[in-house]
Amino acid sequence: MNTSHQRVRGTERSAARRAELIAIGRKLFADTSYDALSMDEIAQHAGVAKGLIYYYFESKRGYYLAIIEESVGELVDGASSVGDLAPVERVHRTVEGYLRYAERNQAAYRTIVTGGVGFDAQVQAIRDGVRDALIATIARAAYGTSWVPRLARTALLGWLCSVEGITLDWIGHHELERDTVRALLVRTLGETLRVIEEFEPSYPAPVLP
Repeated sequence: MNTSHQRVRGTERSAARRAELIAIGRKLFADTSYDALSMDEIAQHAGVAKGLIYYYFESKRGYYLAIIEESVGELVDGASSVGDLAPVERVHRTVEGYLRYAERNQAAYRTIVTGGVGFDAQVQAIRDGVRDALIATIARAAYGTSWVPRLARTALLGWLCSVEGITLDWIGHHELERDTVRALLVRTLGETLRVIEEFEPSYPAPVLP
C-alpha cells in the first residue's frame, strides 16, 4: 500500500472517529447540562481515553462547540432543502423543515437558539450565523434571491426571533400539532412580507395562503 493511500485511509478513519464522538456527545448533552458533565464522565460514556477527546477537540468547550456546529448544519440543511418549487411551496417546505428539526432534536435546538452555556461569544456567533443562513433561505424562497435590503432583513430577523420563541414554546408543551404551528408561522411570515412590500415596493410579497 503506498503512502498516499495510507494517508487517505488514515484521514477517513480520523474523520469517522471524530463524527462518532460528536454523535455520542449530542446524546450526552441532550440529557445532561454542560456543567454537569466532566471530561472524565464524557470519556467514560464514550468508552475512550480522555486524551482522545482532547486530541480531536482540544477541550471540553471545543467538543461542545463542535457538537453545536454539527447540529447547526443539520438545522440549516433541513430548512434549506426545498428544491425547485414555486415561492409559496418553498416557504411552506422551509418552515416545515425547520419545525421537523426542532421537534426531533429538541436539546440541540434549544442550545442553538438560546446561545448555549451562559453568555458565550463563540456560541452566540454560531447562533447569529444560523439566523443569517435562515434569513437567506427565506429570502430565496419568497423573492428568488438571498440578498435583501437592510429594512427587509431587519423585518425577517424580527419574524425569525418570533419563530424561535414560538418553536421553543411548542416543543416545551406539545399541545399543538406541527401543521398548526407551521400554518401560524407561514401566516405571520406573510404579514411580515406584506409590510416589507409597503416599505420596499420592489420586493413584492408572494401570496401565502
